[in-house]
Amino acid sequence: MTSQRSHGLSPASIETIAGLSAGLISTVIVHPLDIIKTRLQVDTSAHPLLNSSRAVLRDILRNEGPSRLAAMYRGLSPNLVGNSAGWALYFLWYREAQDAIRSLRGYSAGQQLTAVDYLTASSASGLLAAILTNPIWVVKTRMLSTSASQAGAYPGLMYGLRAIYRTEGIRGFFHGLTPTLVGVSHGSLYFVAYEKLKLWRKKSKRDQPLSNLDTIMASSLSKVFAGTVTYPHQLVRARLQTYDPSATTHVRGPGVIALIKQIWRNEGFVGYYKGLFPNLLRVVPSTCVTFLVYENTRWALPRMFGGVEEEPAIATGVARKGERPL
Repeated sequence: MTSQRSHGLSPASIETIAGLSAGLISTVIVHPLDIIKTRLQVDTSAHPLLNSSRAVLRDILRNEGPSRLAAMYRGLSPNLVGNSAGWALYFLWYREAQDAIRSLRGYSAGQQLTAVDYLTASSASGLLAAILTNPIWVVKTRMLSTSASQAGAYPGLMYGLRAIYRTEGIRGFFHGLTPTLVGVSHGSLYFVAYEKLKLWRKKSKRDQPLSNLDTIMASSLSKVFAGTVTYPHQLVRARLQTYDPSATTHVRGPGVIALIKQIWRNEGFVGYYKGLFPNLLRVVPSTCVTFLVYENTRWALPRMFGGVEEEPAIATGVARKGERPL
């Protein structure tokens, strides 16, 4: 790895801005699917899941307003803040964790990190980002699961944060944190699948550099795999974070274990996978957009403002030095 320093943006700044940009743009594009997924996740009925995504969409477009566009983008503010901040913090700490590992292990300049090193850095940065952004996700879940006209519904992010603090205290900001932390395993599964697919593709190309399409395909397939296996934690988290907007006082719901048992008893195995289809429709384009924005922003910033040109926090092996990713 070669480093070329100049008076400009630091690597940490570049990773933060690239991550924030990626989170912001991908969130705007797939937000309507996030609403459908959340509505299905908090639905406790035991009806069949066939066509339920379409039914939720029809219901939102017919009955919620003031306009169809406003209805499909309700809760966008916490989603934008949460995803942008989450990705920015993740990429920042991911790089910082890699640098710390290099220092602790005494790696020489240019020496590659091991798979365990990358996994450790990913888990540490994921845990920190999850804890700090959890209050935003609580508000987001509550806004996406209710219509704007519903009594007691949060009109915006700041209102929601104040309402939670007033009725539930600090503890209310961390509803669903346990399944969220368990969900860090999603990154582990994604990492393993992604690296295996890249290795397989590189061998099939006889060690030629991977193209952007190769990396996007590997990323998307890995996301579908990891997202399907770990999806139940998302549903449990959403159930823990939701609320009764018409209630004047907060009533504490069941804990994680009690809720898991309750879902099994009342809804069966399929209950853990409500909203999976719109979630998969959401994560594939979201992953592609996030990757493309991250790579291209990261490529452009040092050339616009000066800075350090070196390996990205997420090593994709796509573009050769000096090349634009897309």
